[in-house]
Amino acid sequence: MYHGNIVTNDFSRAVVNGTVIAEPEEEGGFRQFLEAALGLARRQYLVILITTAMALAGSIIYLRITPPTYKATAKVLLESPKAPFIQQQSLMAATPVDRAQVENQLEILKSKPIAAAVIKKLNLANDPDLTGTNQALPRLQASLRKMFGLPAPKSMPQTGQDPSEEDIAAFQDRLASAQIGMSNVILISFNASNAERAAQVANAVADTYLDDQMNAKFDASRTATAWLQKRLAELGRQALTSERAVNEFKLRNNMVAIGGNFMDDQQVKELNSRLVAVREKTSDALARLNRYEAVLHSDSAAVKLSNPDLDAPVSDSLNNQIINNLRQQYLEYARRESEWSARYGRNHLAVVNLRTKMKDIRTSIAAELRRLAETSRNDYETARQRENAIEKQLANAVSQSQVTNSSELTMRDLEMNAKSYRSLFDSFLQQYMQSIQQQSFPIGDARVISPASPPQSKTKPRSSLILALGLVCGLAIGAAFGTMRDVMDRMFRTPAQIKSALQTRCLALVPLVEDKTHRKEAARRQITISGVLPRQTITRGSDTFWTASGMPLSHFAEAIRFIKLAINQNSTIPPTKVIGITSARPNEGKSTIAAALGEHIAQAGGRVIVVDCDLRNPSLSAILAPNADAGLLEVLSGKRSLEEAIWRDSKTDLEFLPAVIRSSLVQACDILSAEATGRLFDELRVLYDYVIVDLPPLEPIADVRATTPWIDGYILTIEWGRTNIDVVRHALDTAPDVHRALIGAVLNKADMKVIGRYDSSERHRYGYKNHTLKAA
Repeated sequence: MYHGNIVTNDFSRAVVNGTVIAEPEEEGGFRQFLEAALGLARRQYLVILITTAMALAGSIIYLRITPPTYKATAKVLLESPKAPFIQQQSLMAATPVDRAQVENQLEILKSKPIAAAVIKKLNLANDPDLTGTNQALPRLQASLRKMFGLPAPKSMPQTGQDPSEEDIAAFQDRLASAQIGMSNVILISFNASNAERAAQVANAVADTYLDDQMNAKFDASRTATAWLQKRLAELGRQALTSERAVNEFKLRNNMVAIGGNFMDDQQVKELNSRLVAVREKTSDALARLNRYEAVLHSDSAAVKLSNPDLDAPVSDSLNNQIINNLRQQYLEYARRESEWSARYGRNHLAVVNLRTKMKDIRTSIAAELRRLAETSRNDYETARQRENAIEKQLANAVSQSQVTNSSELTMRDLEMNAKSYRSLFDSFLQQYMQSIQQQSFPIGDARVISPASPPQSKTKPRSSLILALGLVCGLAIGAAFGTMRDVMDRMFRTPAQIKSALQTRCLALVPLVEDKTHRKEAARRQITISGVLPRQTITRGSDTFWTASGMPLSHFAEAIRFIKLAINQNSTIPPTKVIGITSARPNEGKSTIAAALGEHIAQAGGRVIVVDCDLRNPSLSAILAPNADAGLLEVLSGKRSLEEAIWRDSKTDLEFLPAVIRSSLVQACDILSAEATGRLFDELRVLYDYVIVDLPPLEPIADVRATTPWIDGYILTIEWGRTNIDVVRHALDTAPDVHRALIGAVLNKADMKVIGRYDSSERHRYGYKNHTLKAA
């Protein structure tokens, strides 16, 4: 690695679109992304700033043309408490306030009648919020009309008319109602471009809603009262007619009641009571008999009865002293049998005797159970006979009552009708009186608990949010545009790009020299010594390549030293002595590099000659030897000797062989590939330590390809930020021999002020102020 501010041979860094984004030996991930993002920001900051400024300007324009929206809210509580006497006298039952009831009230609040009433009450038909003239586009049109002095369109005012469907729809869009949590409180909100108008409309909606509730309750109460009055008259007539019919029937049939009941009715009631009691006894006897029989029919009846954990029915039914004694004995024997079996074994004689006794006890229990079952059967038969006898008596009594008292049934039917009509009449009369009283004291089921007040700040558009959104969107769009420009930038800007794209190393990063101070000094020196110069002396002027000797501590001079060092370290056999300086396209600074390199070598004491082989455009000859009348062509043709054609620099002993072109050379390629040219450069290789050859460009012509037999190595000059990667690739692909002999490339005319935007490592090496090294 060459440690300096110009070039590095460490090509392990990854390059994407000309930006060094990672080094394998360092941490990746977020650091790589951060470096790439910072590099993009440094390169495309103008695009990002301009896009962000435009987005912010758009946000400000939007805020200027968009009308503000103020939101005012009022709170209404449903089911306000009523006085007890009002609740008692209410004609209609109070509906509990549940979620469904709240939803109903929310729909009523947003209904068309409420909206139409508020619009008409506040005369909102011509309000700009409802007519749409306060929107962003109409406001912009109004501003443009005012700017250009155009008359505003005439609109017909609507006064005293019912609001249109469009006005109602616009009003409903701005009105909102919602339940607050799980409470019975409804939030009424309205959006308007004026804070006072928003509060006024929200309060008007709440008042209109309460008035609508009161009117609905009053209308319902009035309708119910009218219906009750009509129904009372009909019920009064029906009750009076029914009571008269009862009295007339009693008189015709001479019917007398004792204690309010007739004789036959008393007898039937008495027999019915006795029958019920007997049926209860029969049912009890049958249930007891069924339990006994169920136990007897069981295969283990005796075991059941001997078990102390019997179910409840068997235990209750067999509450017998004999069975209880037998059970106690059985349990005692069972306990002994269990203990003795564990102690002496199940086949021991004592244990077998215990089992025999237990079996006898179970037999005794079964016998006692059969006796009890027979007793229960006798009790059941007796109860059944008594029940049949009472049933016969009751049937006779009922039959006699039906035969003899048919007129009584008719009379009772008449009495029931009369009582029903009278009861209905009394109930309706009470409700009628309550409705009359309620009409004189109406009360609603809702009340305003928090009226709307003008909001202190607008709800939307939120200036901070819009500006923040504009800033973020501007930065995002700017970053997108910058990334797109970065991706589409196919120019060489970093040494790593040369390694990645051309598979060769970057020998030096040569800065763009604009130091006019040095040029004035060089011109002054030339004027001073021009009167004593020999005839074939190189002309010194203000050209860039004289910077290497005029400013030896400059970055330009340091870059030339790197090129010379790379040539010396180019390990080839035989050693590299003839170096061709070329470029992919014209005007990339190859002649400047060739002259500066030759000057530097000569100043260091080396024997060097610069040969201008650009026979199509010998620009270097025009600068260094403008008055030359003989050069390369004359030497090749034998018209002049080499010594006669060479020009020298009086200060550095730099020698220069110009190319004097008097007319366009079509056969330039043939001249460069001729044997005479090869012999000449063989001679120069012997005479000089270094032979620097200024060659034509690669891309437009084929001249460079003809020099491969006598050129030891090539240096490719690439103009920073101007030369396309694909162009250089194509030029080298079409000249494979040149590519194979390539020593390296020089990135020329680099803008050192912005190079750090593309390669962060260049920003930390040396300062670039006035193109002078801060460290030598």
